[in-house]
Amino acid sequence: MHNNDHIPVHHVQGPNPKPVKLNRHHTMRYYAHRVHESLTTRVSKMICATFLGLLFIVGLITFILWLSLRPHRPRFHIHEFNIPGLTQDSGFENAVITFKVSARNSNQNIGVYYESMDGAVYYRDTKIGYTPLLYPFYQQPKNTTEVDGDLSGATLTVSSQRWSEFQSDRADGSVVFRLELTSVIRFKISTWDSKRHTMHANCNVGVGPDGSLLTIYKDKRCPVYFS
Repeated sequence: MHNNDHIPVHHVQGPNPKPVKLNRHHTMRYYAHRVHESLTTRVSKMICATFLGLLFIVGLITFILWLSLRPHRPRFHIHEFNIPGLTQDSGFENAVITFKVSARNSNQNIGVYYESMDGAVYYRDTKIGYTPLLYPFYQQPKNTTEVDGDLSGATLTVSSQRWSEFQSDRADGSVVFRLELTSVIRFKISTWDSKRHTMHANCNVGVGPDGSLLTIYKDKRCPVYFS
């Protein structure tokens, strides 16, 4: 017996899909192109690395030369500073100040030209004395020059009132002064001379009741600046 309720199924045949072709084989031109790109990249990297290496070496050499040729300022140290008559109440009439300073050129291959040198003494920021110290001279590298000076008479202005201030400080244990050395200098590097610099060396000094330099100031380095 046949079942009349069966639903007929029709199969519609569409176009057959085209198979995908996988290109697993490259031509010689392809491989040659890849090798060329690889070589180009390696050469570029090598050129960059070489350039950076040369740049580093040049920079290092320049830095070393800069360190070796960079002028260092002269170094000043105070060794002696005395007021022999400080113990006398009326010592201002024959007041004398003597001092000794060293100027050191610490440069290895650089000389220093000094266009003379002057010295001045200050008390409470008031100049009380001034004197020429050295004529123009040339200081060799790694060399020390002793600078001796004394102020008295016309080069030292100390009134009775100022001397009384000295005595008041002396009673407190010390009298403090400032010694300033001034000079115009030039640095000499081989055959080249630098521009002129006005140099100032400020030495803070203090003397005890006997008029001699106190130990805490002896051999002390003096700050140096240019103006």
